[in-house]
Amino acid sequence: MSAEPHPTLPPVRLHSDAELARDALVAPLFARAVRLARWAGPDTRIDIGGELVAAQLPEAAEVLGLDAADPESAVYASQAWRVAVDTGLVDVTEPEEEGGDSGAEEAGTAEPGEDLALVTGGAPGDVLDLWLAALDTVLADAAVPDLDDLVDALDAGGEIDFDQLDWNPRREADFLDAVLANLYLLTVAEGGAAEGPVPLPVLAASMVVPDDMGEPTDAVLEQVSDAMMRLDDQFRQLEPIGLVEYQPVDEELMAEADDEEIAAGAGAGPDDEDVSRYGMVRLTPLGLYGVRARMLEAGVEAPAVGELADKGADALLDVVSAYPEGAAQAEMELWLARRAVPAAVAELLDAARGDDPGAPLRRLRCQQALAPAGPEAEPAVRAVLDDGELGGLARVWLAERGVADVPAPDGTMVFWLTVDTIAAQLAADGETEELPLLMETLTAHHAGFFDEVWRVEHPSTAYVLEAMGRLHPDKKAAKEARKAAFKARSRRP
Repeated sequence: MSAEPHPTLPPVRLHSDAELARDALVAPLFARAVRLARWAGPDTRIDIGGELVAAQLPEAAEVLGLDAADPESAVYASQAWRVAVDTGLVDVTEPEEEGGDSGAEEAGTAEPGEDLALVTGGAPGDVLDLWLAALDTVLADAAVPDLDDLVDALDAGGEIDFDQLDWNPRREADFLDAVLANLYLLTVAEGGAAEGPVPLPVLAASMVVPDDMGEPTDAVLEQVSDAMMRLDDQFRQLEPIGLVEYQPVDEELMAEADDEEIAAGAGAGPDDEDVSRYGMVRLTPLGLYGVRARMLEAGVEAPAVGELADKGADALLDVVSAYPEGAAQAEMELWLARRAVPAAVAELLDAARGDDPGAPLRRLRCQQALAPAGPEAEPAVRAVLDDGELGGLARVWLAERGVADVPAPDGTMVFWLTVDTIAAQLAADGETEELPLLMETLTAHHAGFFDEVWRVEHPSTAYVLEAMGRLHPDKKAAKEARKAAFKARSRRP
């Protein structure tokens, strides 16, 4: 069997590159950067560092359709220009620090960069690479303290006192990456936040409150409040690049609330009317792509549905065994859709064999993979009717389709399939609320079930019987299961 490592995160379902590229092109900040890149030319003047000179900002704002008289327009134009330069949409020639005999500083020049052509003439992947570069710039900006904090930290000589500011660029960048990673996990987890936004207090608390803490202390509540304020400012900056959809904190509410009331929002449900006033955030489809790309670059294993389409059936069943059921089904359907059904079914069945600990769950995933297969799969399924490990699975598949002349299983196969099925469910989901009902259903129609099942030559027989002894809803049957488990343990060397 394949020994490929299992993923550490649930797989994400990404939109196609073409859809994501379209999202990138209409992200407000990226679209502004493209417009300024097209505007750049012989009359564009920049200063040292590649920034537009102040006299150019009103014209740049007008190019963007902004009110040149509004001071905020200059900020938007400057940010879009910085993104254009950092992504290569604009090429700049910075000025010399001194020019001519007068010592007057000269202005540099700018022109459209070669990469600008990729916006309309490149592949979707080219556009996404440009967008990722833009995202890097925006994330770096978001990790910088706001202007008021910088002004407060100026010393007598006009230099920033970084000790007073208490700002560590690496620490701030790592904090923001960790926040986005938490938001990603909440989004991709089965039953997570994919269908709705995450309350900002919940996200802030996930970064501050220890998992094993009961009632948060006043100091922790203050940290949650501080984290919320940082995140509110950062998400406002990240929304224009298309990374998130963000409903900001209600400033009037924040003026009235104390730290304890703010942190209390971390325990509210997403449908709570009041918690939305503390801010709500969700990753966009483009944001999922972007955060995943950054995690992959950092060496984090972050799988995406569809990545196993080119792998063999052994690798497919091995990896999807660790996936949530919905993601596993989607991955297997994509895998099957790319192959001729008869050969694919035979390959899946062959990969499902084995007596290792992971084999029962592989067989369960195989059965799920075969579910959408049509009549063309029947010959391959019939071919394993006499197989001790696969015969029960084959009979179930054929019976579900009303196929005639399916031979009835003998008692040994029935017991073996029961053990295998429960072992697979335990491996997939643990001891769920539904499992006792499954146990009762599988054993109800077999008189003397526990008198015979302990003899089944299955590696998980004793383990399954012990679980049935704990979970079977019928007390008498549970006691019989415990006795059978002891017998099964005793007969193994």
